[in-house]
Amino acid sequence: RAGGPGPASSRAARSTPRAGKSRAWDTSSSSRGGAVRRRVISPESPPQVAQGPSVSLPKMPVHSVAAGTVREVMPEDMVLAQGEMGAVTRAVSSTEDAERLNWYLRAILTANVYDVAVESPLDYAPRLSERIGAKIHFKREDLQPVKSFKLRGAYNRMAAISPEAREKGVICSSAGNHAQGVALAARELGCDAVIAMPVTTPAIKVDAVRRLGATVALEGENYDACQAYAKARAEAEGRTFVPPFDDPLVVAGQGTVGMEIVRQLPSVEVVFVPVGGGGLIAGIAAYVKSIRPDVKVIGVEPEGANAMAQSLFHGEICRLAKVDGFADGVAVRQVGEVCFDLCQQLVDGVITVKTDQICAAIKDVFTENRSILEPAGAVAVAGAKAFCEKHGVVGDVVAVTSGANMNFDRLRIVSQLADGGLKQEATLVSVIPETNGSFKTFAETVGADVNFTEFKYRVSDDAQAVVLYSVTVDDEARLEACVARLNERGFFTENLTDDETTQVHLRHMVGGSANVEDERIYKVEIPERAGALDTFLAAVSPAFQITMTHYRSDGGQVGNTLFGVKVSRGDRAKLEEAIASTGYAFEDMTSNAAYNMLYGCQRVGACAISFDEDEA
Repeated sequence: RAGGPGPASSRAARSTPRAGKSRAWDTSSSSRGGAVRRRVISPESPPQVAQGPSVSLPKMPVHSVAAGTVREVMPEDMVLAQGEMGAVTRAVSSTEDAERLNWYLRAILTANVYDVAVESPLDYAPRLSERIGAKIHFKREDLQPVKSFKLRGAYNRMAAISPEAREKGVICSSAGNHAQGVALAARELGCDAVIAMPVTTPAIKVDAVRRLGATVALEGENYDACQAYAKARAEAEGRTFVPPFDDPLVVAGQGTVGMEIVRQLPSVEVVFVPVGGGGLIAGIAAYVKSIRPDVKVIGVEPEGANAMAQSLFHGEICRLAKVDGFADGVAVRQVGEVCFDLCQQLVDGVITVKTDQICAAIKDVFTENRSILEPAGAVAVAGAKAFCEKHGVVGDVVAVTSGANMNFDRLRIVSQLADGGLKQEATLVSVIPETNGSFKTFAETVGADVNFTEFKYRVSDDAQAVVLYSVTVDDEARLEACVARLNERGFFTENLTDDETTQVHLRHMVGGSANVEDERIYKVEIPERAGALDTFLAAVSPAFQITMTHYRSDGGQVGNTLFGVKVSRGDRAKLEEAIASTGYAFEDMTSNAAYNMLYGCQRVGACAISFDEDEA
C-alpha cells in the first residue's frame, strides 16, 4: 500500500515534496523573476497524486465486539451537567489491545492522506482564550479542500483498494462531508464513484458532490435506508463500499489529525474532538495516547445525539431511538464497533453540549477569524469552553473545528440562538394585570438600565396578560435579581432562555390563546422534500382536527414543525399510531410550560381533561 508522511527520517528520504502537503511550494519561475509560488489546493485545483514509498502494514486488526449486545436508549436517558464528562466503563486490557494500538500508530504514521489533504493550521484564539481562561487553539480542519476532515479517512481507505477492485468503482452512503471526501478521492485515484444520499439532502450538498465528478443516487428518507441501498448496490455491482467511520484504515486516516496536533503544539494538555460515529476521535486518541499518554482526549457530542457517551457509560454499544439532527454532521444513532473499541480503551470521556452552546461557538469562531463553521464543526469548541470554565483549565487546549459546509439558510437560526448560548440575551415570560398603566409599571420594575431586544404582547379578554420578551444580559447576577424583583412585585416571571420550544417556535408565533378543548401539542420532524407534509396530513386528517401549526425552515434535512391537534379522551393512542405510520419522528409537547402559559388551554380554563396523566 502506498504510504504518506511519517517520521522526519521518512520525510527526509523523499527526493521531491509531496504535492498535497500544506508546505509544498511550486518552484517554477514566476513573472517576478523566479520567485517561488505556494501551491493552491482546492477541489477546483486539485493536487497531482504523487505516491510515496510502498509501505507494508501487518494484517489489519480485528475488533471483536460481542454480537447482539446493542442497547436501545433515548438521548434523555443520560443527562450530564455542563462541562462534566460521562463515566467510562472500560474492558480489561489485553495483549491484543496493545498489538492493535501498535498497528494504528504505524498506520497513522504511514497514512496516505497528503496526496489530497493539507496539514491544517493550528490557530490560537486570543479573544476566546482571554474570556475562558485557557489557551484555546483551533485545529482548522474546516480549511481542507472539501471543508472537512473526512477526505483523510476516505482517501486512505480507497488508496488501499486493489487496482482490480478500483476498476469496478466505489460507493458510499452520506448526506454531507464523507460524500465529498469520497468523490474527491475517487477523482484523484481515477475510479468511478456512486454517492448514495437521502432524498432530504439539501441541494447545495448534492451539487457539491456532482461538481467533484461523482454520480449521485438519491435514495431513502433517512441515513439507514440510504446505507442499506448503498450496500445492496455494492453487492450487486461489485463495487467497494467505503464506510464513513467504522474501518481501521478510515480511522488511521483521521488519526493524522492527532499526529499534526502533537507536532504543532507539544505543550498541548487537552484535545477536544467532535463525535459522530467515532472515527475521528478514535484515530486521534490512537496516536495521541501512544505518543503522549498524559494528554487528555475528550469527545464532545450534542445532548440529543449522545450515542458515544451512553455507549462508554454502559460498556456496550448503544443505539439511539431518536437523534437530534441540528448538528447533522455528528447526528449518528449508533457508533462504529471499531471506533467504540478504541474509544473505550483510550478516550478520557465524553461531554455533551446544547444547541444554543453550539450556535454560540459558531459565533465565537466567527469573531476570532471571520470563518463560519457548520454546527458539527463547532461542537468541539462548545465543549472546550464548557469544560475549561467548569474545571478552571489554564493550559494549552485544542478544539478540532471539523467542518464548514454550512447551509446559508441555517445562519438565521444560528444567529438567533447564539446570544442565548453566549448568555448575552435572555428570553423571559411575565404575567401582568390587563389594566391601564400595568405595562408602564412592569417596564419600570424591569429597570431603566435593562435593554429590551424583543417584546410580544396582544390584548386579551382575560384579567391577566402574558408577555414574551428578550433582554440583553451583561451580568448573570443582575438578570437573576431582575427576575426576583418582578416576582416579588406580583409579576410572575420565568426564564425561558434554555427552552428550545420557545426559541424555535413560540417566540415567532402570532395570536394568542384560544378556547380549544382537548388540544394536544406535537413536535413532528417532517423531511424537507416535496410531498412530505401531504404524507403527514393524509395520516391524521380528517380523522383529527389540526388546531395550530408553526414551521420555520432552518436549512436542515428535516423541519421541526409544531402542531396542535384536537383529540378526545381515549383517542390519543389512535392519533399517535397515525403519526407513527408516516415514519416521522415526533414528540408530545403538551406539557410544555411555556406553551401553556402563552397559548394553551390551561390559560383560559378550557382543558376538559388532564394531560399530565396517561389516558386509559
